[in-house]
Amino acid sequence: MNLFRSVQAVASASGEGAIDWTAVADAAKAATDPGDVALTDAQRTGYATDVRDARDRVRRVASIDFDVPDTIEIQHRHHWVDANVDTFRRVLAPLEAEGMSAFPGVARTVNTGTMAVMLTFLAKNVLGQYDPLLLAGDDDPDHALYFVHPNIERVADSLDVDAPRFRRWIAFHEVTHAAEFGAAPWLSGYLEDRVESGLQDLSAGGISSQEFQEMNAAMTVVEGYAELLMDHAFDDEYADLRRKVDERRGGRGPLAQLARRLLGLGLKRQQYERGKAFFEHVTDARGLDAAGRVWDGPENLPTDEEIDDPDAWLSRLGL
Repeated sequence: MNLFRSVQAVASASGEGAIDWTAVADAAKAATDPGDVALTDAQRTGYATDVRDARDRVRRVASIDFDVPDTIEIQHRHHWVDANVDTFRRVLAPLEAEGMSAFPGVARTVNTGTMAVMLTFLAKNVLGQYDPLLLAGDDDPDHALYFVHPNIERVADSLDVDAPRFRRWIAFHEVTHAAEFGAAPWLSGYLEDRVESGLQDLSAGGISSQEFQEMNAAMTVVEGYAELLMDHAFDDEYADLRRKVDERRGGRGPLAQLARRLLGLGLKRQQYERGKAFFEHVTDARGLDAAGRVWDGPENLPTDEEIDDPDAWLSRLGL
């Protein structure tokens, strides 16, 4: 890790766009220890077994026909940065196309530095990632599954839990997201439309509250349903891990908590909690199959108001 090289990369940002993505990647990697990704045979077999078992168990629990991504990568932190620089570049392209400010060099440096800081923080904290590759081109794979091995090992050690057991829990969580997108082939397009519309509004100097609410509601459903499947797949088998992870989130230092708020990770936690409460109510009232009706089509997604009033959603769908 070399903070001087990181600052130097940001300061030398250049090019035509609002963000120098090569400098973003260079700065984030200079500020981040990549970690070790030299797996033992047992670890390599363990990842493959965990993903396969997660797919099979979630299929049984949810009665959903889906498969895991063809692309499954065990990464270190620099690998994760490279993969996600491509994602951010693709998603933010509409904003960059709007042009530069009156001081393009200054704006480019600030934008590049902001993205580098964000990716640095995430690279040090992301454990696993299911990536539906929104806004990807036709030549790109439909989705991918990443595990950041050094982070999984570090967090397992900090929580004082068995690393293979913790890795298995992370694998199950990410595979539940693959199940959701497999159950709802329309979901990627739905999210893409709202991302594109939101970015167009933002580039025009405004923001659509409707687009934000629809996106937030959809992601709340995605996170909440994943929690539901995890609960039904494991019962109380991993309750201690969930408790320890929640305690770790609450015990972060002030700088880490600030970074999480700025990156919207506090919103993600709220999505977990609201979505989980919604699906717990629906499942208690009508069963797991009724909860799965959210994936029949975009019209079945609960509105933001219905997430806090599940009975209204059940009534609308006649369940």
